[in-house]
Amino acid sequence: MRHISPIKKISYQLGVGAGDLGALERRLVMDVLKKQRLSYGSYSRKFEESFARLHGCNFGLFVNSGTSALRIAVAALKEAEHWNDNDEILCPAVTFVASANVIIMNGLRPVFVDVDPKIYNIDPAKIEAHITSRTRAIMVVHLFGQPADMDPIMKIARKYKLRIIEDSCETMFARYKGKTVGSFGDISCFSTYIAHMMVTGVGGLACTNNRHYATIMRSLANHGRDGIYMSMDDDQKLERKKLVQVVSRRFHFIRTGYSFRATEMEAALGVAQLTRKDAILAIRKRNANYLIQGLRDLESYLQLPSWPSHSDHVFMVFPLVIGRDSGIKKKDLVMFLEEHNIETRDLVPLINQPIYRTLYGNQDSHYPVAHWINEKGFYIGCHQKMSRRDLDYIICVFHAFFEKKSNIVSRK
Repeated sequence: MRHISPIKKISYQLGVGAGDLGALERRLVMDVLKKQRLSYGSYSRKFEESFARLHGCNFGLFVNSGTSALRIAVAALKEAEHWNDNDEILCPAVTFVASANVIIMNGLRPVFVDVDPKIYNIDPAKIEAHITSRTRAIMVVHLFGQPADMDPIMKIARKYKLRIIEDSCETMFARYKGKTVGSFGDISCFSTYIAHMMVTGVGGLACTNNRHYATIMRSLANHGRDGIYMSMDDDQKLERKKLVQVVSRRFHFIRTGYSFRATEMEAALGVAQLTRKDAILAIRKRNANYLIQGLRDLESYLQLPSWPSHSDHVFMVFPLVIGRDSGIKKKDLVMFLEEHNIETRDLVPLINQPIYRTLYGNQDSHYPVAHWINEKGFYIGCHQKMSRRDLDYIICVFHAFFEKKSNIVSRK
């Protein structure tokens, strides 16, 4: 381990994510304001169509969050496939709380599956043991910018006739064996929240190749409205017979739904962000690889990010897990980083959350990998607004911590 000189603490925080808005984003938002069209319009349609196409889907729906996208995805499948209350959806034991919440909110039951100890996504080898006569779907979550191992998952889904929901809120554009995330499942969901890969402030997308699912989801996001009228353009330039139909039904609501709509301003930001996606991804990957090389000599303490050769990792964040036998306490390392203005987050613990302990009890012994990750895992940022100087600082702070620990141990 290299010797580190005393660190000069930076005066600003290195966050786990950052808004990156440029001239085009400002110009398109100003165009929205100039046109005074804030409800669903041309920017929303363009963003939906472009984003869906980039993820191998024919239909896209832009809503106000990734959580909303997941909620209507599960609701659409429940309606279309005639699922019953208390039917089950398999869900990884490590994921953001929204993944499981939307299952519960739709009257279904999440059944947790442990995760792979290297890539932290659902472990295909452990799925079949949790399948019952009430299992209806697998919610596959692509965490931190890395695809799950989709081939065996899809094989299991076909064997048991299960639907696949891809929670890809943390992973956009990444490929698994040449195929993009979002194109495997029946419905895929993404997030464009401020700290994510692409930023619209708030926002999310649900994508599918199934027209029926797409129709139900659009209705659900718009209070359950009849699909004949979804925007203020739908009653324009119609011949009289069609106009009579639209006028008579445009205030009909055919299912209980939600108000999950986004505005043209967020959509305009999304359209602009798509033009820069390749540059954003390239910088994130370059930053992550630089951190990996700079921290390589600490692998006896830390599990660094890794991924198979057939997959991309687009690094929404930079995940780390302290080794099981390292003797390092996560709290000590995390607080050292925070005190040096390097922001951290836990690796999206789920089964140990207070509400899930209340609902399902302490399940740590059933999910040993998830328990280890919950106890020892965290992430830092590697986003495109970080400079080489920022990355060097992060590397130095890590080394300073472990040098200090090493000195303490050697004196005992």
